[in-house]
Amino acid sequence: MYKSLEKALLDLEKAGTLKRVHAEVDPHLEMAEIARENFRQGGPALLFEHVKGSKFRAACNIFGSDERFDFLFRDGIEQTKIAVNFKANPVEFFKKFFKHPKPSELLRLFKAACAGIRSLPKRSGSIKDFEECRLQDLPQLFSWPLDGGAFITLPQVATRPSENASILQTNVGMYRIQISGNDYIPNEECGLHYQIKRDIARHHQKALEEKRPLKVSIFIGGPPSHTLAAVMPMPENLSELLFAGMLGNRRFRYFEHEGYIVSSDADFCILGELEPGLKPEGPFGDHIGYYSGKHDFPCMKVKKVLCKKNAIFPFTVVGRPPQEDTLFGKFIHDITKPMVPASLPGVYGIHAVDEAGVHPLCLALGSEAFRPYVSPEEREPMELLKTANALLGFNQASLTKYLLIAAKEDNASIDVNDVPAFFAHILERVHFDRDLHFQTATTIDTLDYTGTSLNHGSKVVIAAAGVKCRELRNNPSDLEILALPQGFKKATIVMPGVLMIESSAIPGTNAMPPATHGTENFRELKTVLANWKFRENYPWVSIIDEGAANIAASSEARTNNIFKDFLWLTFTRSDPSQDIYGLDESIENKHWKCKAPLIVDARIKPHHQKQLTIPDEITAKAKQILKDAGVQ
Repeated sequence: MYKSLEKALLDLEKAGTLKRVHAEVDPHLEMAEIARENFRQGGPALLFEHVKGSKFRAACNIFGSDERFDFLFRDGIEQTKIAVNFKANPVEFFKKFFKHPKPSELLRLFKAACAGIRSLPKRSGSIKDFEECRLQDLPQLFSWPLDGGAFITLPQVATRPSENASILQTNVGMYRIQISGNDYIPNEECGLHYQIKRDIARHHQKALEEKRPLKVSIFIGGPPSHTLAAVMPMPENLSELLFAGMLGNRRFRYFEHEGYIVSSDADFCILGELEPGLKPEGPFGDHIGYYSGKHDFPCMKVKKVLCKKNAIFPFTVVGRPPQEDTLFGKFIHDITKPMVPASLPGVYGIHAVDEAGVHPLCLALGSEAFRPYVSPEEREPMELLKTANALLGFNQASLTKYLLIAAKEDNASIDVNDVPAFFAHILERVHFDRDLHFQTATTIDTLDYTGTSLNHGSKVVIAAAGVKCRELRNNPSDLEILALPQGFKKATIVMPGVLMIESSAIPGTNAMPPATHGTENFRELKTVLANWKFRENYPWVSIIDEGAANIAASSEARTNNIFKDFLWLTFTRSDPSQDIYGLDESIENKHWKCKAPLIVDARIKPHHQKQLTIPDEITAKAKQILKDAGVQ
């Protein structure tokens, strides 16, 4: 159990998994690139002792490995999993424990029950435990060159539905906080970028309806379990504060100050109010691997900034996966896995694919039992479509852009976490004249700019059930008889059944409106593919920008990298309704259909955001600082 972030970092240092950086580091680009390079190297947690322009120390890569997760939460992880299992299905939970009771199992159950009671939030501490500072005193973290200002990237944003709500009704979420730049009044305002479908939105809406400002508390640091609780998509009626107490094996301690909740163990607390007015927030280099643009978002009027005497500023850096937040996602999936079948009957597995930017691509395993009496040859997606609709209305899965769903009856060993095998299973069975189901004008992830405007775009469900309708091939000689038309070059086999074809710049293409990008451009390509002997054996074709794929030299690395490139390029650079094409496209009773292969235009379009890049000199300096600190 840790009483503070510093105690946790000292424990990591004692275990040999933290390094101190004694050299002065610049929070403008340099500190973030050190964090990225350190993560790429599989390095330890880092504690920066001298941050340029700030009296506070900073820490990163705290959660940068599975081993550190296991180490930091070793005292609370078992009881937390037991609690989530109980919440998921209490009847089955008790059946499991009491059908054949074992003393060791009963002891675990008893300890978990006691831990739940001991994890309730506790009033403790006072304003006297803190000093006051200003926003500009915090490390001014700029992660990417075009960021609109300095950001807090590991905040715990606490709000309540009403000012007299109980502590257990408090929602704690993680939404980036912009603390400088744009039109914000220095030290008096900050931007709060909360996304759609978040609990804070309901609290804000209620406050607006009641014509009162929403009081917001932003905690930074404190025990590592507090940070994890802010990221977790908690089950209904299970408080993030209770979760933090269970996972950290120590009750969340708090007090109230002028109507605000203050975390007694936090390193920093920013207290303020959200009022009706909005201000431009961003740009910000985001976790999909592109910038999110500048848009109007709630502006928080800062009333007070509190800090501990020896406060440490924790931060993370996002970008094209994998990054540190990849490990967050893996940990969250491990904890919440039992909740999926309980919340979504008929779903046996779900995987938001990190390499594809998480929300752009989701794989799901369901059941096709609506007609159990039909033969496998007659089986088609029916129950799967019901399940798909439920998934697209469930928690953060509702942000999914491409949902690929298969029936477990077709393959007993199919696993949503084996992405290439799952993808192949779908492609072997999908009927493009029947199994593609679009939502052409709907909400999408705030961070996804492939749609028609902010939060607006489309989704597609690709459902597959029944026996194979095609065989997939992976033979380079097949490409020798594929004569690509002008403007297209270098067809590459990504995996059995999947091609990536590079597209060179075509005069006028980048000036076309998004809706007409593929019309003229793909006409000749479709003709070539229609006459290709192996078109059914390669039912998925992604069109990418020339030179976009990073193909490694060695065979093993090349295979691994090209599939990751395929996932990232295809699903972060395409909008289903605008960018999916096929042979012999037609619409029947409002249903779009085609013949294989499916063609996805995954090129950068004029309305997309810029890809994240960092100057070479910043990377070189980051590597040198790590080397000097003894991180190899």
